[in-house]
Amino acid sequence: MKPILRHLPLAVAALAALASTPALAMQPFTADYQASYMGLQANGVMTLAAENGGKWRYTLQVKNQLAELSQSTLFDEQNGRLRPLSSRDASVIPFKRRAVEARYDWGSSQATWSGDVKPERRGPVTLQNGDMDGLLINLAIARDVAAGKPLNYRMVDDGRVKTLSYRVVGKENMTVDGKTVEATKVSRVDGNKEQIAWVAPGMPVPVRLLQREGGRDALDLTIKSLR
Repeated sequence: MKPILRHLPLAVAALAALASTPALAMQPFTADYQASYMGLQANGVMTLAAENGGKWRYTLQVKNQLAELSQSTLFDEQNGRLRPLSSRDASVIPFKRRAVEARYDWGSSQATWSGDVKPERRGPVTLQNGDMDGLLINLAIARDVAAGKPLNYRMVDDGRVKTLSYRVVGKENMTVDGKTVEATKVSRVDGNKEQIAWVAPGMPVPVRLLQREGGRDALDLTIKSLR
């Protein structure tokens, strides 16, 4: 699954050398999204929940009558960086099911994958400080746009390492909970794919995430409410 889900950093992404900002301290939330996936309307829910030991679980689910996507990352915060500890990525689409689990072992500085993943993608991959999986990059982008920091990330996901760089392309008005907010629009182009995120002041995640492939919208998530 690609960013704006796990790799959109939404996995966007990735969404990856992150420096945090105190202005967006970690707080639990539930965000409801209106989604479009595979050309059909869907419902999306994004949550951040505290767990024991200073850990957090960040989850995104998208579902319609044809498909169901679920991504979840357990992480902590070390020296202002969001550090993945484990993740699960599952999808159910017509005639195909896929589930992949990842483990990020910071003691040995290695990431490994299991489940429905090719042998060459099982790892191990050597970790560096600041590495994130694609799903966490959604949180990173919201923080870094608010702080005016460079949107450059190193994503370690699905058995691969990839450098992601976003650029600010403008501002647009968005409606969240019936209120108009001015959002900063950022974009990343990779071949025939474009990943776009809209970030609004005070919001812990992008208010809209869009993945385009070959000039067409592949996945579109627009926030309806945040609680």
